[in-house]
Amino acid sequence: MTQAEVWTIGRLLRWTTEFLQQRGSETPRLDAEVLLAHAHGWERIQLYTHYEDVPGEEVRSRFREMIRRRAEGVPVAYLVGEREFFSLKFRVTPDVLIPRPETEFVLVTLLERARQSGQGGWRICDVGTGSGVLAICAAKHLPDSQILAIDKSPQALAVAKENAIRHHVADRIEWLESDLLEAVPSEMTFDFIISNPPYVSEAEFANLPTTVRNYEPYQALVAGPRGTEVIERLIPQAAEKLVTGGYLIFEISPMICQRVCELVEADGRFRLGPVVRDLARLPRVIQAQRI
Repeated sequence: MTQAEVWTIGRLLRWTTEFLQQRGSETPRLDAEVLLAHAHGWERIQLYTHYEDVPGEEVRSRFREMIRRRAEGVPVAYLVGEREFFSLKFRVTPDVLIPRPETEFVLVTLLERARQSGQGGWRICDVGTGSGVLAICAAKHLPDSQILAIDKSPQALAVAKENAIRHHVADRIEWLESDLLEAVPSEMTFDFIISNPPYVSEAEFANLPTTVRNYEPYQALVAGPRGTEVIERLIPQAAEKLVTGGYLIFEISPMICQRVCELVEADGRFRLGPVVRDLARLPRVIQAQRI
């Protein structure tokens, strides 16, 4: 066998990148690196210090199987069982949405508002916690806060609890199975309510990539025909549970920004703050103060 025929790490990455690109992956090189590193049990950077190494058959077999499933459309995060969010790694399964960078703007907005308040001991509610990324990151970065994390999916709550243990904040997060805020005790109020609620319309869902439509949980994505159905319920419920001066901070689709702003203002109990834009300069996060 000539050197050109040897399946080194470098050659595997090059071939796999081309293969996944042909299969429609938007990030073929990144996918190849993440999956090959996972097959080895390495961090991605280690691939580049072993570029000329020839992986053993066991590693190649694991890698081939993951590449086969990735070519079918299975998201990389579900194949490796984790995703990074705000520099922390979180376990993810098909029971929860895969965390996206845009959602970090919810957390950043929360941290900015909390620090501007000059107080402490914040009571924070994460509605629709999913894998727990917002609740857990809030607990890590606001260590004197107390957090209630809500989801109507018991499977999602199980994943979130595992992540809280993994990041050593389980003692500061309470968990509640609830449809939005419906099951929250009447006497409980919050300084901040944060959320990444379902906000995709049925028409928008039909145009999402197959990796999303076929594998991520429908109920965590789609709100209904308009895309605002869940938010329409969240706004008045949050108004009942926020203290005066508290904030409702939640992610939206840029497509529904104007309508959501109208909904917040129509409630009459909020002062609408500037809409936070993501790195693409698209409107992404609503912040509204209880008055």
